[in-house]
Amino acid sequence: MFISYVIVTAVTIAVNAGIAVADLARARFVLANSAEVGVPQSWLPWLAVLKGAGAAGLLLGLLGVPFLGVAAAAGLVLFYVGAVTAHVRARVYRSMAFPGAYLALAAASLVLTVAR
Repeated sequence: MFISYVIVTAVTIAVNAGIAVADLARARFVLANSAEVGVPQSWLPWLAVLKGAGAAGLLLGLLGVPFLGVAAAAGLVLFYVGAVTAHVRARVYRSMAFPGAYLALAAASLVLTVAR
């Protein structure tokens, strides 16, 4: 169980850190997706901060501060529920796999962190 926790949480950290950097860099795919879903470009730095904070909290949880790991995982779950909701509201289904995958990773991290 511990190995699963470490692997899933490490992957969740990596993908959230990566997408936070892409948000800050205003990567072309980020701008296209956010425009399609109706997210203003001015929100991107704030969304990147939330994703980065989630990744940092998960990392701190791995390093021995379990309550921060739980809080970070729960925050990321809520964040990605919002992202999936935004996609549904905008009827943008072809790119739903990305926030859905991030949500699944965050939820798995939350379950494994709590179970630990």
